[in-house]
Amino acid sequence: MSADTLARTADRTDTAHRLLVSARTPDSAATPMDQVLGWLAEQARAGSFRVTRVPFAALRGWHFDGDGNLRHESGRFFAVEGLHVTADGLPERGWKQPIIVQPEVGLLGIVVKEIDGVLHFLMQAKMEPGNINTLQLSPTVQATRSNFTGVHQGLGIPFLDLFLERGRARVLVDVLQSEQADWFLAKRNRNMIIEIDEDTETGDIGDGFRWLTFGQLLRLLRLDNVVNMDTRSILACLPTAGAEPDGVDVDPVLRSFHDLSAPSVHDTSEVLSWLTGIRALRELVQRRVPLAEVAEDGWTFTDEEIGHTGGRRFRVIGADISASNREVASWTQPLIQPQVPGLMALIVKRINGTLHALVQARVDVGHLNVAELAPTVHCRPADHTGPGTDPYPPFLADVLAAPTARIHYDAVQSEEGGRFYHAENRYTIIEVPEEFGEDVPRDYAWLTFSQLTELMAHGNYLNVELRTLVVCAHTMY
Repeated sequence: MSADTLARTADRTDTAHRLLVSARTPDSAATPMDQVLGWLAEQARAGSFRVTRVPFAALRGWHFDGDGNLRHESGRFFAVEGLHVTADGLPERGWKQPIIVQPEVGLLGIVVKEIDGVLHFLMQAKMEPGNINTLQLSPTVQATRSNFTGVHQGLGIPFLDLFLERGRARVLVDVLQSEQADWFLAKRNRNMIIEIDEDTETGDIGDGFRWLTFGQLLRLLRLDNVVNMDTRSILACLPTAGAEPDGVDVDPVLRSFHDLSAPSVHDTSEVLSWLTGIRALRELVQRRVPLAEVAEDGWTFTDEEIGHTGGRRFRVIGADISASNREVASWTQPLIQPQVPGLMALIVKRINGTLHALVQARVDVGHLNVAELAPTVHCRPADHTGPGTDPYPPFLADVLAAPTARIHYDAVQSEEGGRFYHAENRYTIIEVPEEFGEDVPRDYAWLTFSQLTELMAHGNYLNVELRTLVVCAHTMY
């Protein structure tokens, strides 16, 4: 690495200080807070958007190949294939399901710069076909490799060059992170945040973009379905440890996020050894199979969807989309439609004067490295209620019985709207009292938020749902 490149690599402690200032700036003259939701609504009214379910035969450029896999004629974008999975705790033969196979690494990037001495984030009002409310607050750049290399033959992507041309900006975050392992096979995206100088020429940012502080984004995260999943994933990776604001020595939340010397139940080397042990000892065997084979495990095929006889998992559907503010004005594609919403809950507790989060090492069908850290509760409650359903997972009863006074965060958030149709999860953070035991099952551990942030400097440690909860936890201070 050259000296020039080193000079442009951000000092994490300095960045943490400036991020804290931005987090404590809940409004901005650049984009007044009382105008943000109106701007999003105006963007929705000004655009022309349509998503219509269509039979698979109406998907232009898509076809079922000889193995029954649903793929694009270009060989790019993604495919829907079958996956045979064998894992601990399952019947010996395992099970089969449809899975999205997308080897390409996409780019999710946010441009930041100081405005009046405060870091601002350049956010986009972006339509995604699966969004329940059409437009959500998205990163500056959100694109697959096929998109930014022009496979879709559409318009160019604004601000992309700032991320791809080395030396044009200061890198604050650059890490490969996983996506939903229920529905993707080993999918990763590049999460980036780059800082430009105040005098860097960006041209007219246009009506579809606005500059917002971190504090404004945290206020918007309190609302349902405003900040999209890709934005949440990137923001979670921000290096916040080391800011050491006033009160950090007495406030358990500030200590957890910002004090590098805060006491923790386990040091980070112990956490890494614990997770590595689970990855080494747990069995997860993934084998791609023809999509047609998933019929052996209760999946049914019609002209319009692939669904499961149990009715609670997900469907694969076809969609015809038009959008006036996208690089391509119209296209068709498959989408995955979950049947029921999920619950992603993080239990937190004050231990030795520092807030700790209870996380689990979760094995999921599409994981690249067997297991990743996940929320305390990561489930679909409908799978655990009624006759013939699975037993409650650990701590679900505690979450469902939590009194309102103990709930520090509670909102419904959308998942990735480019591949999933109306996929929503309830995200909640619940603080348990002192008498709640610290002894937990072997797949669970107590970590501080600075430890979680430290792990996110590297890929495939925290799953995408836990990353959402980490950034939402910033709303607690």
